[in-house]
Amino acid sequence: MIFEIIGEIEGAETFAVGSSIRELPRLRKTYGQGKWRKRKGIATIRLRSGVERRAEIHWYEATGIGRKEFKIKRFLGN
Repeated sequence: MIFEIIGEIEGAETFAVGSSIRELPRLRKTYGQGKWRKRKGIATIRLRSGVERRAEIHWYEATGIGRKEFKIKRFLGN
């Protein structure tokens, strides 16, 4: 799903690091070596249709590489 993050990501937390990330070999091959973390947080997003919603989002992040592969896990509220 294509979306844009509007503003800041709130309550960001890490829930997987290093070898506990199932996608680690693919991330390293695609983006390079780094201390990879899988993170989650809450943000206001704008969908391709223009609708704005609050959602829990997940992404991968590594120092020196940045945030990659954002995805919506669930919408919050209405």
